[in-house]
Amino acid sequence: MNSPDYIGRFAPSPSGPLHFGSLIAALGSFLRAKHQQGQWLVRIEDIDPPREVAGASDDILRTLETYGLHWDQTALFQRDRSEVYQRHINELLSNDQAYYCQCTRKQIGLMGGTYDSRCGSLSPRLTQGAIRIRNHAKVSQFHDVVMGDVSVGDDFAGEDFIIKRSDGLFAYQLAVVIDDAFQGITEIVRGSDLLETSCRQLSMNNILGFTSPSWLHLPLACTKPGFKLSKQNYANAIDVKHPQASINAALRFLGQAEVDTDNVDIMLKQAIEQFKIADIPQVSEILIAQ
Repeated sequence: MNSPDYIGRFAPSPSGPLHFGSLIAALGSFLRAKHQQGQWLVRIEDIDPPREVAGASDDILRTLETYGLHWDQTALFQRDRSEVYQRHINELLSNDQAYYCQCTRKQIGLMGGTYDSRCGSLSPRLTQGAIRIRNHAKVSQFHDVVMGDVSVGDDFAGEDFIIKRSDGLFAYQLAVVIDDAFQGITEIVRGSDLLETSCRQLSMNNILGFTSPSWLHLPLACTKPGFKLSKQNYANAIDVKHPQASINAALRFLGQAEVDTDNVDIMLKQAIEQFKIADIPQVSEILIAQ
């Protein structure tokens, strides 16, 4: 059923150029949104400067345009949202829904690998370090449009996870939830590497009082089992001079029918018309040759 109120998004981090795995997430979310006659937004998740590559944000946006993936509204940059994130953190701290933690990875390892909330009960309270949410929501399961019912272990679901790092950088789990709510995202379409962490975002939505979106996770493109294409693994950038072949390759990967090789806008119009959500493979990864 089509919904003109549908709002989807593609939210890359500017740690390098778009590769084939990125294209799958971008194209899959774009087709899902446009087949629903909805909006498709772009958000640049640039809150981790040490991982960012100079000029990558502009390169990503140019590449999307070259591929005919034109976004609605103005692209949102997380670097402009720090005051909003901090305001939410201040409120959580003042309401005792978050607390400072100075435990190291080694200490957490000695706890069995799952943080045991010990800093949350200290008196007097710590006033510096990482900031953790008091995770009273503990969401452990949800339904995914493609993957079906998803569940995680109680230890993972109930852990008080970090929302601001000790180096002062805002954590992904906080920023992504705040921005999805701000942009009115109704469904999150992305790669299956983030499948389990959706439970933490559902918990965060619950704690902040936001309405949670629905979820649709796509298979990951992997060169060998468990080894996804990524910028960190030096995946090749997609071809910006001849995008037609890559578009059809991504459509095949997503179980969709190929389209006539032509102008990219005409190709995508055809792909939108014949898009079938039921044909997306219900697997977490697909092996490809690079």
